[in-house]
Amino acid sequence: MFDTRPDREAEVVLVGRSNVGKSTLMREITGHKFDTGGKPGVTRQPNHYDWAAEDFVVTDLPGFGFMSGVDEEYREEIKTDIVQYVEEYADNILVGVLVVDGKSVIDIIDRHSGPDEIPYDVEMFHFLRDVDVPTVVAVNKMDKVDDRDERLNDLCDRLGLYPPWKQWQETIAPITAKNGQISSLNEAVRTHLHEQNRDDLFKFF
Repeated sequence: MFDTRPDREAEVVLVGRSNVGKSTLMREITGHKFDTGGKPGVTRQPNHYDWAAEDFVVTDLPGFGFMSGVDEEYREEIKTDIVQYVEEYADNILVGVLVVDGKSVIDIIDRHSGPDEIPYDVEMFHFLRDVDVPTVVAVNKMDKVDDRDERLNDLCDRLGLYPPWKQWQETIAPITAKNGQISSLNEAVRTHLHEQNRDDLFKFF
């Protein structure tokens, strides 16, 4: 399993498929540049960003799912490592942010839905909730989506949340990370921090 985690108590984690913009979002949240690659799967180890004075870390976990040039066995290993990491630190994780690509997420979920298959995004959403990690779905790249409400309602439907999406604003956060439009995510994260008496961390979101 990943053994790079700094010795910090509280944590916010970013999880999601490769190439959905997690590293870009991490840069927006922290103001710190991380290695973002055009190729899926550039991040193979977690990126951690901890503020020296605070007992707090933001972690960008590696992308899961399809990566070009990476065999399936290795992809499964990464997914297993992510699951083990979240399970191990579930009590420390104040918020889990599942990042999805607003333009393609519905197609990807539908393509991988079947009697013997649960799409990664849906599986990860329910897994985070099953281990009692408050979960926000950051629906990224919304600047490329025309039918915004319809797309977000469809996503709620796929995740087992009853549409309309607007009643889930502490869970569904439409963003465009590369343009710095992440206020809905910050508000959702703050809701969960507040519920855990961590208003002191608002300054990071």
